[in-house]
Amino acid sequence: MTLPGHVFTAPNGVRGFDTSETVTARTAALMHAAGYRFAVRYVRRAKRHSFTLTAAESRRLLDAGLGVMLVQYVESESAWTPSAGKGTQNGTIAADEADSLGFPWGVTIWCDLEGVAAGTSSRSIIDYCNRWHEAVSAAGYLPGIYVGYHARLSPMQLYRSLRFTHYWAAYNLNADQYPAVRGVQMRQSRASTGASPTEVGISFQSDRVMSDVLGGRPTLLALDGWPELP
Repeated sequence: MTLPGHVFTAPNGVRGFDTSETVTARTAALMHAAGYRFAVRYVRRAKRHSFTLTAAESRRLLDAGLGVMLVQYVESESAWTPSAGKGTQNGTIAADEADSLGFPWGVTIWCDLEGVAAGTSSRSIIDYCNRWHEAVSAAGYLPGIYVGYHARLSPMQLYRSLRFTHYWAAYNLNADQYPAVRGVQMRQSRASTGASPTEVGISFQSDRVMSDVLGGRPTLLALDGWPELP
């Protein structure tokens, strides 16, 4: 069953959060009250975990006035080896999960590019990313890429060698590591602001949307009336 709501392009300045933990109705309401207007939640890469996003949690987030984007778990945050085959497999799983949860076409799904093993060829990384992009876009979703620590691609490679046009910068990514020419359209901050992890009961990072140099912004699913900016 398709989730309620519409696909929106996130406006400049809107603030959200990402977390690998399940968000309860109480936590979602607290985050909204603290000024957050969207959540980025994880879908599976291999096996499903108890804290992977579910349709019920997606509905709770929407009902609390939060938009929702998706990101897929990375294989390892410290050392993994991408390949073209893994890109096709993981991208297909990400799109299938979005569909099974009821997300409509057009919602952004983020590929988590970080923790790539030292010595991995740039060709292998590029092939992984482009195959992932191909699988997600073929299913009707908008592929985005989270660029984190040890992505192991240069700013020019990120821009010219990848098919992606939507980039999200990790909190530990320096500005001189952003994709050349277009930059990023969402930035993560390590320090949570407006509501403490203790208060809301989850660990999270804050994110803020801004148009990149070429005017790009991510999309998300939300109910009518979103984002009710404070």
